[in-house]
Amino acid sequence: MKIASWNVNSIKARGAHVEKYLNQSELDILMVQELKGLDFPGSTFEALGYQAIVKPQKAYNGVAILYKKDLELELISDQLPGFEEDEQARFIEVKLGQTHLINIYMPNGNPVESDKFPYKLKWMEHLYNHLKALRDSNTPYLIGGDFNIIPHDEDCHDPQAWNGDALFRPESLKLFRQYLNLGLSDAYRIFDTSAETYSFWDYQRGAWQKNDGIRIDHFLTSPQITDQLIGCTIDKEPRGWEKPSDHTPIIIELASLI
Repeated sequence: MKIASWNVNSIKARGAHVEKYLNQSELDILMVQELKGLDFPGSTFEALGYQAIVKPQKAYNGVAILYKKDLELELISDQLPGFEEDEQARFIEVKLGQTHLINIYMPNGNPVESDKFPYKLKWMEHLYNHLKALRDSNTPYLIGGDFNIIPHDEDCHDPQAWNGDALFRPESLKLFRQYLNLGLSDAYRIFDTSAETYSFWDYQRGAWQKNDGIRIDHFLTSPQITDQLIGCTIDKEPRGWEKPSDHTPIIIELASLI
């Protein structure tokens, strides 16, 4: 089972990139974030053998899960449990067998002085409550997406430059650590502990060319799923394509799902 997560920064602008990636990557499931619009090219992906579960939003946000047609995915929710009043499209949870697959686009939270940072923390708290409930019910699950969290100094080209940013604030990192304290594993770090391995490079100041990036796209896995992990990699190739997303895919491989 091969599952990827990719913030495409507009499915309208990057739809051809997603099509190309599906053609070459042999994915079973692709979690997509930041669709930025209500239109979704579902028929294009159907022609490639993929169905889609989509939670769009006009102009902003939006998430989707693309999956091979022979898989039987059941939609559990497209709203973060406990935070149903949230009008932003940032969450999809599906079920495959016994395993829950969660796709998130976590709020950025900047500027910190605005109401966006309290919203980020509130969103993270609701997510923690939901993940804890899944843990307490002994449900196997994985959660992937754009977390907008830089977990450690080694996940950032210049920690001082990000000091005070919502992605690196102590309050944000504390909540992220609480996820891990539930028994979740940062799948990428199981297989690669090196620094300077990133999933996002800004469009400005030659960040991509200088590898001035940050690692903010993650897969977290419950113990049952961690036991099935074969690998987790960041595929930098799409970031080098013409007119790319500022993110690149992260991929996990599993022996099986429960």
